Amino acid sequence: MEMMRGSQSGTERAISSAQGGGGGSGSNGMAAINVDASSTPTGSVVSINDHDKHFDKDTDHQKPGWRKFLSFVGPGFLVSLAYLDPGNLETDLQAGANHRYELLWVILIGLIFALIIQSLAANLGVSTGKHLSELCKAEYPKFVKYCLWLLAEVAVIAADIPEVIGTAFALNILFNIPVWTGVLITGFSTLLLLGLQRYGVRKLELLIAVLVFIMAACFFGEMSYVKPPASDVLKGMFIPKLNGQDTTGDAIALLGALVMPHNLFLHSALVLSRKVPKSVRGINDACRFFFIESGFALLVAFLINVAVISVSGTVCSVKNLLSEDESRCSDLTLNSASFLLQNVLGRSSSTIYAIALLASGQSSTITGTYAGQYIMQGFLDLKMKKWIRNLMTRMIAITPSLIVSIIGGSSGAGRLIIIASMILSFELPFALIPLLKFSSSKTKMGPHVNSIFIIVFSWILGLAIIGINIYYLSTGFVHWLIHNSLPKVANIFVGIIVFPIMAVYIISVIYLTFRRDRVVTFTEPVNQDPAVQAQMEDGVGVVGSDRVHYREDLADIPLPQ
Repeated sequence: MEMMRGSQSGTERAISSAQGGGGGSGSNGMAAINVDASSTPTGSVVSINDHDKHFDKDTDHQKPGWRKFLSFVGPGFLVSLAYLDPGNLETDLQAGANHRYELLWVILIGLIFALIIQSLAANLGVSTGKHLSELCKAEYPKFVKYCLWLLAEVAVIAADIPEVIGTAFALNILFNIPVWTGVLITGFSTLLLLGLQRYGVRKLELLIAVLVFIMAACFFGEMSYVKPPASDVLKGMFIPKLNGQDTTGDAIALLGALVMPHNLFLHSALVLSRKVPKSVRGINDACRFFFIESGFALLVAFLINVAVISVSGTVCSVKNLLSEDESRCSDLTLNSASFLLQNVLGRSSSTIYAIALLASGQSSTITGTYAGQYIMQGFLDLKMKKWIRNLMTRMIAITPSLIVSIIGGSSGAGRLIIIASMILSFELPFALIPLLKFSSSKTKMGPHVNSIFIIVFSWILGLAIIGINIYYLSTGFVHWLIHNSLPKVANIFVGIIVFPIMAVYIISVIYLTFRRDRVVTFTEPVNQDPAVQAQMEDGVGVVGSDRVHYREDLADIPLPQ
């Protein structure tokens, strides 16, 4: 991005900010600094006296700490909806039924890691004024840029599949319609959702959040009734183990459902809807507030995930389990999980469960919609109307869901959710590695670059996840190739196709990891009058410059201002 610098030609200085306009290009999101008085439009030069008048009117610096914090609340909670979507519920139920509490440590590590990388994504947006997809577009060659865009779009579609199937299951429970019919209806539910937003999206989101937390309350109530052994729960949470059949696959599915690549693109864009002073103090305060908000939101998500696994593991492992419930536990899906709540809700368990499941699926569409919008805008400088973008993504997601639900029924649709979660896990490096590199680079972050501790810790966790993915990808495929019933000729053709793909995957990860950043997007701020600089450090600056990272093209996100 072009950064304009000029020498001081008068006794007054002016700083003008170039914000991303509504025209569709997000490439103008960072500040354009101009200190040439001769090139400053009339009326844009602000003297100290004029600034003092503005300073008196601006009450941001007078807000108490909690009011400042509330002004930043929103992005973290919206992103956290993705950690409570039907994909998470499905993988949690399967993990509890198959392994009891053994995989709780995956939830703990996954959400700790999620907190770290979501905070990195937020810090990247706040510090640079650009979101992750825009920085990828600026940094990487054209071919790599388009590959990353396609992978990000696939991640959005994979995240949308559980929402489609979860909503279809909810409709099946409520109205006893076939799952495949519910999948078709789900394709049009987006239009209804967007229509309701006209009457106040905050009220709609509040209603959805209440319904989702109804499900949380149900599982917490069931958890207090079945009383899972605390010692086993704590052991499962803090002692990593991978024993039993398909444990590694379920663990990767859990991780994929928790750490979603499209959330990284989304969070780095959502924070740009907040007005952040461009001073070092203002940016640091914003990063701290976003971290606190994300931590609280993810703590709630962690407790809900633990409750779901604990209830599923306890109910499905009792010795005197009914034969009907035992068969359900052996193939537990979102469509059959309402029996877990019968102890608390009785006959109404299926209805309440279905309403909450419907709310979970519909609320998580919001995150997928905005993520897809800003991925497309950032990589391609192309913006689409939300209803077109949402409808297009959902229609694409319906295709595999519809085919599987027709052929495999409810059980096949449930397995598709697990597959979608694993796809998200394999997609993660192509969003995570650019985020780790950009947030650790002085050419992108300047003085706001991560500390060495955060850099080392995040890279260790990131490489561990990537290593697990590659290990499971290779060993799982080799095991299937050896033990399948296909003819040898077919196995040879499959190997010829798949092994090069695996090699390309590994080479791509290595390329992204070791490629040096070449594009400098951070610019040093111009030295200012000491009085003005002191006021900016208090969160107030020259008119038009103190909100340098505020993006008007991202300001229509339905969050409280």
